[in-house]
Amino acid sequence: MSMVSMEELAPIIREIEGHARNFGLDFFPVSFEMLDDEQINMVASYGGFPTRYPHWRFGMQYEYMQKSYGYGLHKIYEMVINNNPCYAYLLNSNQLVDQKLVIAHVFAHCDFFKNNAYFRGTNRRMMDELANHGNRIHDYMARYGQNEVEDFIDTCSSIENLIDTRLLFEGIARSRGQAQSDEPPSRDVPRLRSKSYMESFINPPEYIAARQREMDDAKGPALAGGEVKDVLGFLIEHAPLPNWKRDILAMLREEAYYFAPQAQTKIMNEGWASYWHEKIMTRCVLNASELIDFADHHSSTLAVHPGQLNPYKLGYELFHDIERRWDTGRFGKEYEECDDIATRASWDRRTGQGLEKIFQVRAIYNDMTFVDEFLTEEFCREQKLFTYSLNERNNRYEVADRGFAAVKEKLLFSLTNMGHPHIAVADANYDNRGELLLKHSFDGLELRRDFATATLEALQRIWSRPVHLETVAQQAPLLLSYDGTRHTERALTAEVTA
Repeated sequence: MSMVSMEELAPIIREIEGHARNFGLDFFPVSFEMLDDEQINMVASYGGFPTRYPHWRFGMQYEYMQKSYGYGLHKIYEMVINNNPCYAYLLNSNQLVDQKLVIAHVFAHCDFFKNNAYFRGTNRRMMDELANHGNRIHDYMARYGQNEVEDFIDTCSSIENLIDTRLLFEGIARSRGQAQSDEPPSRDVPRLRSKSYMESFINPPEYIAARQREMDDAKGPALAGGEVKDVLGFLIEHAPLPNWKRDILAMLREEAYYFAPQAQTKIMNEGWASYWHEKIMTRCVLNASELIDFADHHSSTLAVHPGQLNPYKLGYELFHDIERRWDTGRFGKEYEECDDIATRASWDRRTGQGLEKIFQVRAIYNDMTFVDEFLTEEFCREQKLFTYSLNERNNRYEVADRGFAAVKEKLLFSLTNMGHPHIAVADANYDNRGELLLKHSFDGLELRRDFATATLEALQRIWSRPVHLETVAQQAPLLLSYDGTRHTERALTAEVTA
């Protein structure tokens, strides 16, 4: 099979771009590049960017991808980066019909990046920003040692999900910038009033230094407005870190906020791209000789594998279902109150609002609100959705429930906060000793204890004083603590946690 060059693809890209815009898709300029399998695996291991900061986990991810590709366990057909301009990478070994499919897929992704509300606050120059992050971290490694810097990155990476995604809408989720001093911020020590010539006697330097140490030991920063969900931002502002560590934490926080909307919209984004690559290909681009190959590869994209949720399939089917419902008028009070099965099955008011509705949905929803709003009982039944659980008697996973309520609840649980627990800073002067207290917003799912202990260890290394976490275990309030040397647990009363 001969490979297709970028020169051969250039007119095809222009053609598909024209069809995409004619259908109403709106996107930033897109720059396509052709890569071989080794190059595309390298870029994928960096999260889709050609240049990142040096760290062992990127190398580990690359080795995994190379071996997986070599054994035929995975193949990356394309990657596209949320940027302005957007960057898209094509695999040079793809046959022509695959290249057409992924080009159409890319333009739909770019439309989603530009127009979905959850991406509005992201940095559209992140390609350059991540390269700058890499350069700064290289400099810190040269100055402070690779092991020292890498260990701190490990610590920050283990808590990078402790952010508040609501800040994306407030425009303040960017890095706080670099501090101007290598010393941590300190509070002013109250001084006795004196004439200037008596200052050294009334407020001697050793007294001021001693009082400063007492204040740092005894007091933590006050929390304005209650709990702080942006834990990383709080640590940047208040943790006793030297400038270079504060800067690294700010960089990783900025990256966490950049990648968060992609995790929040995986089902919608892939479903939207799959919906449009099918429509563009089947209505505008496919040759008769390519039909079988397209059908084979499109169906493999939407295939459902045991024990896994395919975001492409769920998003694609939901967008089609929304279009069908709004084209036929299967929404609103009259339809919802109709309890005749035959009437509902043949319902068609010829409203023709389907295309307009899916563009509206693409603009204002994320995965959780998308599923909550549009996953209906009829859809659940048509798609044969169910929940499953481990049968401990035979050690096999089996169907647990086919009920609509159970299916929807489990799916929404997995999407809430991108599947991470809600943890916030509750007190920075816990027990009046400058210790850090965090609270887990318990929603029925207990914390994994190994994850909780690792999180406490990372937070303690940054805060430099004992760290505590209020949670619930076995339906009882529990306080997990780590002082830098050992972990402890203490049962709490309901009054303490109220």
